[in-house]
Amino acid sequence: MGARAAALGNASVIIPDVWALHNNVAGIAGQTNIQVGAYADNRFGIRAFTTVALLGIYPTAKHGVYGISMSRFGDKLYNQQHIGLGAAHKLGQFSIGAKADVWQVAVQGYGSRKAVTLAIGGQAEIIPGLYFGAHAYNLNQAKLADFEDERLPTTMKAGIGYVPYKKLLLLAETEKNIDHNATFKAGIEYQVLPGKFILRSGFQSLANTLNFGAGFLARQFVIDYAFGSTTQLGNSHHFSVSYSFSRNTKVPTTGTPPASINQL
Repeated sequence: MGARAAALGNASVIIPDVWALHNNVAGIAGQTNIQVGAYADNRFGIRAFTTVALLGIYPTAKHGVYGISMSRFGDKLYNQQHIGLGAAHKLGQFSIGAKADVWQVAVQGYGSRKAVTLAIGGQAEIIPGLYFGAHAYNLNQAKLADFEDERLPTTMKAGIGYVPYKKLLLLAETEKNIDHNATFKAGIEYQVLPGKFILRSGFQSLANTLNFGAGFLARQFVIDYAFGSTTQLGNSHHFSVSYSFSRNTKVPTTGTPPASINQL
């Protein structure tokens, strides 16, 4: 979720922003403002391959950060939608989180099925400027149907982020779906105008995808766009916007961990 993640080739496991509620729930632990976000993407120019999503996070003074997310993918013939609840807590240099999602998958003429998935994640600052993150999704291997033992995907991913100097963020990550080969993802983010305008690029090895994007900050709004190109399949477009309910919002510079990898 989020056009920032899409622009970085989805190498997002170490990024602590509002979209971490979906990408690695531990990443919301460091957020201090109430935030809401909306996201939409279209893949390969096919209307049925469209995803829309909404989410929000609510930080508390002593009991961590809580969030709710919703999404829908598909059309009348096939669609899947979800609602999820997550929570995360920061302990010094470490952040941990957990999330539960209720999914509904519907196929025209065949009805629909529901399933619950569980996810956990963690993030840590290893040394100043170097970060590690890990996330496991659908630990319970939720089943949709007995036929062919059909289950929702179970994935595990881990990655690192490095801030070599003030305006630059480098990302590397690997992800494994237990039913498929592992994929390597990498991304780069450069603050052209710190706190105002950011350029990004990333790729994924398994899908042979190359992505580009940009981010803008306008007061309490963060606006992101990403363009992706996949060999033989075509192009994808991703757009997201988030709003922070505080005029004290700051876009951190890369010299101040862990804020350097945070959108707000």
